[in-house]
Amino acid sequence: MTPDRAVGLAESARALADGEVTSRALVAQALARIEGTQGSLNAFRVIRTEAALAEAEAADKELAAGGRRPLLGVPVAVKDDMNVAGEPTAFGCGGEFPPVAEDGEAVRRLRAAGAVIVGKTNTCELGQWPFTEGPAFGATRNPWSPEHTPGGSSGGSAAAVAAGLVPAALGSDGAGSVRIPASWTHLIGIKPQRGRISTWPRGESFQGITVNGTLARTVADAALLLDAAAGNHDLDPHRPPALNASEAVGRVPGRLRIALSLKPPFTALPARLQPEVRARIVQLAEKLSALGHVVEEADPPYGQIGLTFVPRATAGIAEWASEVPFPALLDPRTRGAARLGRLLGGAPLRAARRAEAALHRRIGTFYESYDVILAPTTAAPPPRIGAMLGLGGFATDRAMIAACPYAWPWNVLGWPGVNVPAGFVSGLPVGAQLLGPANSEPLLISLAAQLEAELRWHELWPPQRDEAAPTAVV
Repeated sequence: MTPDRAVGLAESARALADGEVTSRALVAQALARIEGTQGSLNAFRVIRTEAALAEAEAADKELAAGGRRPLLGVPVAVKDDMNVAGEPTAFGCGGEFPPVAEDGEAVRRLRAAGAVIVGKTNTCELGQWPFTEGPAFGATRNPWSPEHTPGGSSGGSAAAVAAGLVPAALGSDGAGSVRIPASWTHLIGIKPQRGRISTWPRGESFQGITVNGTLARTVADAALLLDAAAGNHDLDPHRPPALNASEAVGRVPGRLRIALSLKPPFTALPARLQPEVRARIVQLAEKLSALGHVVEEADPPYGQIGLTFVPRATAGIAEWASEVPFPALLDPRTRGAARLGRLLGGAPLRAARRAEAALHRRIGTFYESYDVILAPTTAAPPPRIGAMLGLGGFATDRAMIAACPYAWPWNVLGWPGVNVPAGFVSGLPVGAQLLGPANSEPLLISLAAQLEAELRWHELWPPQRDEAAPTAVV
């Protein structure tokens, strides 16, 4: 095993169980990679050097005694909106945050599976934007091109996995925040069904639109991390039926009816799919057709779904903003969104929540004709570092919607979506979403795995600094 890049999650777990490597060695290598790239990549807000090494030594003792758990001794990372006992949860905000007393439910389940949490990854302030930058921690950079963002808000987790610092990581997705950075860093990003991975101690994060998800280089690793983190706290309001995501990786999906949806959902601001990105999505559709699936252009009946998103998103920002220890340090855009959230937090929020059932029925009828939707994850490749950082609120919204108009409806619906790599535009990664109805993770995962077996996207790594990235991979 080379210390230069993390091997995969499943391969790490197997090597540990077979005694080929120790957890202490794997964790020490991961920590060295993280420390060595903080000055350039800047993927982590918290690095748990002493704690992680101690946990690795405990894992080695358990392994030596014959203990076997799915991720026993494997280093992983989590986004800095998740509670890790003894560490602060700053969620991209400035100022000193106190350490939390208990793990969040997702972290607790990762530990129960044996994983070693090596650190907490950077995220933009309260997870609002598709970039991972801010005065609290600087800029997290894209391993494929340091001048560009890895996306957001789970940009630190995506950068860490894409660069091979860790084999996999948890992120969260409230408007595409797992799928967008997965798209822009050439990764698999699974946004699962609402409630699949608990967001406790918040039963409903951002009024139910935000879920925790997984980022990895392969479908199998993303599914393995999903299985390890999945499950509910006793007080969780959303408790979907249990499933085995890893089993779906080896399952043939059958001949599917796939809707190629290229039209952006309704937004109040203009959004246009860049032709080069469109070409990559169409190539993926052609590959699916060659695999025997029936693919035709069709768009779901989204209607005015955006009107239900804004009250939930801004009310969620208001809830988080009310809890930060230094509100004066918040970005002016955050304070503006929180003000709007407080205004919309009564009747408009209740109406938005009530509308979800009607949206389920209307968009659910689309799945009487199709099994899966294939759509762009973003309308454009990743922007340059700093492109959105200094904008005002309206200009940020305009730029954000222009680049990322496709992901957020599935947060309103609470249904699963999987980003898969779709190739490169001018050396920058772009991705496609496989979108399904409620509890359809196994179908989406099996289809993603079928594509991966053909396209072998996981064999491609970010270039060294003196190399050029490929212009297309199809």
